[in-house]
Amino acid sequence: MIGGAELIRDFVAGRYRDPATGAPVHCPIRVVAIEDSLAGAEAELVAHAGLSGTLAVVADPATHAALGARVQAALRGSRSIVLERPRSDSETVAALQDLAGFADGLVAVGSGTINDLVKTVAHSTGRPCAVFATAASMNGYTTSTVSLTRGGFKVSEKAKAPVGVFFDLDVLCAAPPRLAAAGLGDSLCRSPAQIDWRLADRLLGAGYSETPFALQKADEPVLLQGAVGLRDGDRAAMRALVHILVLTGLGVCITGTSHHGSMGEHLISHYVDMFARPHPGSFHGEQVGVASLVMRRLQDRVLRAEHPPKLRPLPIDPDSLRRRYGAAAEACAAELAGKALDGATCDRLNAWLDTHWQALRAELAEVALRPDLLQTVLAAAGAPTSGAGLGLPESFWRDAICHARGVRNRFSMLDVAAHAGLLDDFAAGEG
Repeated sequence: MIGGAELIRDFVAGRYRDPATGAPVHCPIRVVAIEDSLAGAEAELVAHAGLSGTLAVVADPATHAALGARVQAALRGSRSIVLERPRSDSETVAALQDLAGFADGLVAVGSGTINDLVKTVAHSTGRPCAVFATAASMNGYTTSTVSLTRGGFKVSEKAKAPVGVFFDLDVLCAAPPRLAAAGLGDSLCRSPAQIDWRLADRLLGAGYSETPFALQKADEPVLLQGAVGLRDGDRAAMRALVHILVLTGLGVCITGTSHHGSMGEHLISHYVDMFARPHPGSFHGEQVGVASLVMRRLQDRVLRAEHPPKLRPLPIDPDSLRRRYGAAAEACAAELAGKALDGATCDRLNAWLDTHWQALRAELAEVALRPDLLQTVLAAAGAPTSGAGLGLPESFWRDAICHARGVRNRFSMLDVAAHAGLLDDFAAGEG
C-alpha cells in the first residue's frame, strides 16, 4: 500500500488509477512540492506550475510576514496585495477581484481564507493560481471547491484548483501549534464523513465512492500516532499531516464533490460560523475536530442499538425556521426540503432498515474510528475537545447539534437521529 509522497507524485503525474474503475484520474494540479525548505526555489516552482507574466501575491498581514514577502521578492515583477482582516465572503471576493485586475495570475500565500478567495477569483476570471501554504491548518489547498459566505449563508462552490501547491515545512513548523492542531481536527472528519456518506448512499442513493478514503488509508495511522508531535513543530508529524491534507483535497478530483471530507461534522461547523454571535474566534479545523468527535458519538449511539431507528416525517414549519435561522431561514428551508422524508419514504426506509440493519451496522463499523481515540488524538495535539473548549455557550452548542442539518442538503446521521426523535436527547448530553 503506497501513501504519502509517492502517492501524491503519482496522482499529480496522472499515473493514479481509480481502483473502482481502473480509469486514470485527471488532476488539474501540475506541481505539489512538500520539502523541508523551499527557500530559493519559489520562482522555479511557480514557473514549473505554468504561471507567467505579472503575478499578484495575495496574503494577509500575518502570512505576508511569514512567507509572502519572501515569495513576492522571489517572483520578479510581481506585486503584493495584503488584505487586512480578510473574510471568506462574496464582498471580499469582489474587492480582491478589483485589486488583482492587473495580474496575469494569482499566487496565494496563506491558508483557508486566502486560499478560498484566490481560487474563487481565479475561477471567475479564468486566470491560473498557485498557493504557498503558511500553516497545515485545513485540507482545502488542493481542492477545486471553496467554502464562502454569501448573504450570511455558508455555501460550497466550484472553483479553480491551483496549478501549483507548495509546502515549506520550515514555515509550517514555525507557525503557531494551534494551526496544526486545527489541521488535525479537519483531518479527523474522515471517519464520521465516511460513515455518513455510506449511510446516505445505502438509504438514498447518494453516489458513494470508496476511492477518496483509500487515498488516506496508509497515512492516517501515521498521523494519529504522531499527533502529539504537532505541538512541538516535529517535522515528521508535520509531513504526515500535510500528506493527509493534500490527499483529502485530491479526492475531489475523483468525485467532483467534497462529500468524503464534509458531512454532518462540517454542517455543525458551518452552523457555528453562521450563527454564533459573537463568534468565539475558533478556527474551522478546531470546530470540525470537535464536531467529528460529536458525530462519532452520535453514530455510535444509533448504531449500537440492536434494532434500527424508526424514521418519521418531520414538518418544515416556516415560523419555527425564521425563529431559528433568522435571515437564513428561506435558504435553510430549501436545504431541508431537498432531503425531506415524507411518509412513504419513511415507510420504505424503515422496511429496508428492518431487513438490513445488522449488515449495515457491521459495514459502517469497518470504517469507524472510536470516539475515545479521536478525543485522545485531539487532546494530544492541544486541540479543543468540546463546545466549551471552542468558547461556545452550552445552549448554543446544543442548538448547533440539533439544527445544523438545516444549513446544507447533505443527508447524515444528524438527519437519521432527527427523524427518529433521538437528536434532541443526544444534544442535551453534549453541552
